[in-house]
Amino acid sequence: MFSLTVLVSLALLPFTLAQSTDVAAIEVHFKQSLIVPQLLASFEPSALLAVNFAGVGDITPGQALTKEQSAPKPTVTVTAANSTVQLDGKFTIFMVDADIVGGDLSKGENHHWLVNGVQITDGKVSDADATSIVNYAGPGPATGSGPHRYVIILYAQPDSFAAPVGLTEPTGVGLFTLNAYIKDSGLGALVAANYFTVEDGTATVSIPATSAVVSSTLVAASSTPTTSGKVGAATGTTSAGAASPTKTNSATTLTSLPLGVLFAGLAVMIAA
Repeated sequence: MFSLTVLVSLALLPFTLAQSTDVAAIEVHFKQSLIVPQLLASFEPSALLAVNFAGVGDITPGQALTKEQSAPKPTVTVTAANSTVQLDGKFTIFMVDADIVGGDLSKGENHHWLVNGVQITDGKVSDADATSIVNYAGPGPATGSGPHRYVIILYAQPDSFAAPVGLTEPTGVGLFTLNAYIKDSGLGALVAANYFTVEDGTATVSIPATSAVVSSTLVAASSTPTTSGKVGAATGTTSAGAASPTKTNSATTLTSLPLGVLFAGLAVMIAA
């Protein structure tokens, strides 16, 4: 006879795997769009980041928006990837212009949003008691420069954090180097991220082609977040390696089974 705990765990398994698939999908999106490695050397989030613009709703990774749609400050919601991740403490949130796919980031990136000390309240990023260095400023790519990738990233901010020289007081949109900021300030692990694109006019530059992400080919258990426990207290960087959509739908997973079949199996186990 199976215990109630085991039966409940089995019943919830499809939903747990589905959530892991979301993490795997965002990892592949970042690799496919070349945000990894152009902006981030690696990307292993421990949570999912939902970005909601008024009149648009929650964006999908890489969604194309207009300057007008992305002008207002978005609402950002964070969902832990699994039950071991606790979104406590303080965080720093950025929005960075990562230019077009294949763009030259050797001189740095423009920061459009930078707030230290944000907290997560009821799943939402709150800046009520935070220090805003760069108030949210909507995208403004140059006409004809192609679809710029605007990346919103949340990092754990440990007690030892110290804002780098030049970004300790409020300022406007400007050039910096994200990776140098992270290193110099002592920020902790990357928690979650998402991105969208904005283009003004028709591109007059050549943009490398990227392949589409087919979420149905992702294996749910292929990505396991490396950060566990209290994310807000985590420090250090993540290791290289993102999930790769190498397996196809021919591989049978629990998430591919109808819920009726799964619960029928549970009924058989209970009867036994």
